[in-house]
Amino acid sequence: MSQQTPAPGTTEEIASAPRRRDLTVWLPTVTDSVLAVVLALVVGAVLIALSTEEVLNSLSYFFSYPWDFFRFAGTAVGDGYRALFEGSLGSGTAITRTLQRAAPLIAAGLGVTLAFRSGLFNIGAQGQMLVAAMLCGWIGFQLDLPTGLHMLLALAGALVAGAAWGGTIGVLKARTGAHEVITTIMFNNIARFVALFLLGLDAFQRAGSDNKQTPPVADSATYPSIGGLHLGILLSLLAAVGVWWLLDRTTLGFQMRAVGANPDAARTAGMSVTRVYVSAMTLAGMLSGLAVTMTVLGQQNPITDNVAGSVGFDAITVALLGRATPLGTVLAGLLFGALSAGGLSMQGAAGIPPELSEVLQALIVLFVAAPALVRGIFRLRGSSAGGADQAVGASGWSA
Repeated sequence: MSQQTPAPGTTEEIASAPRRRDLTVWLPTVTDSVLAVVLALVVGAVLIALSTEEVLNSLSYFFSYPWDFFRFAGTAVGDGYRALFEGSLGSGTAITRTLQRAAPLIAAGLGVTLAFRSGLFNIGAQGQMLVAAMLCGWIGFQLDLPTGLHMLLALAGALVAGAAWGGTIGVLKARTGAHEVITTIMFNNIARFVALFLLGLDAFQRAGSDNKQTPPVADSATYPSIGGLHLGILLSLLAAVGVWWLLDRTTLGFQMRAVGANPDAARTAGMSVTRVYVSAMTLAGMLSGLAVTMTVLGQQNPITDNVAGSVGFDAITVALLGRATPLGTVLAGLLFGALSAGGLSMQGAAGIPPELSEVLQALIVLFVAAPALVRGIFRLRGSSAGGADQAVGASGWSA
């Protein structure tokens, strides 16, 4: 009797997924991602050339002496990408800077990834980070505790605050059916205005200042560091291992993947979709809380309403580029950290606008989101998406 293949999206298909160790399943998506990066660099090279004054001037006599155009363009592109590499990986200081910028992206991106795999589209990392920063920072600069204990308590405050903010969204989704895209957008705004209110209180303001800015956390609350690398960077990598273990080795992780693939089939199989939604958003908020500690406890930056920067939104990009997998999220976070760290070097060494690194990030996302376009440009045969693509494709778009 022949063995039947489980239908896609059923709990039997999800259960059999961990037993499939054939790496060729992932080859198409890995190839698409690598080619998307290559294509983004090619388009970026054109933009670098066209942003250089010498190249633009040479266009006026291009048909008379085209060699100048190609020579100036090649020099500009070579200098720009050389500066990008040296500014991100060319020295110990550059590597440290890259890791520092990648760590919060990895932690927040893991939160988005976990929600993706559970069928939720979490764009609320920004608000979760902001709320976590307020509690973490208050513990860090208001309480007087021994070194080590102070840091652990501040870290716990960030995790609890982020988990509570994200978990509330999960409860709203599970109990009322409120779409997480809408609620996360609104909660981002609520978090910002709550932060602005708190920053106006004496308990949060820096002494002798009326600016909406807190003092930095006490030295006893900061992450210990070795060679310029603080503990938060290691915690973000350990978080990636933890998310992998949760998704691939636990019952809750299996339920998350099942609900993410087909919530109706999971419910029919007796799984609690409500529990999955609440758990996923709670853990996603906790990971966002971990992300903001890189700034508050790692770099001792004062807290403002912009303490999270754009990390919460960049985390969505990182999770998408990482194909909603822990390892992919780590690699995407490192790539974006390198682009961010090398952007200023491009300006200093080659006179290229640092915003170009952000353009490169946007181009990478554009091409990753359009694999058919990438395959068409490189004349590759179409192929079915792997498991991670199915997870992303199923994530968060259903009401």
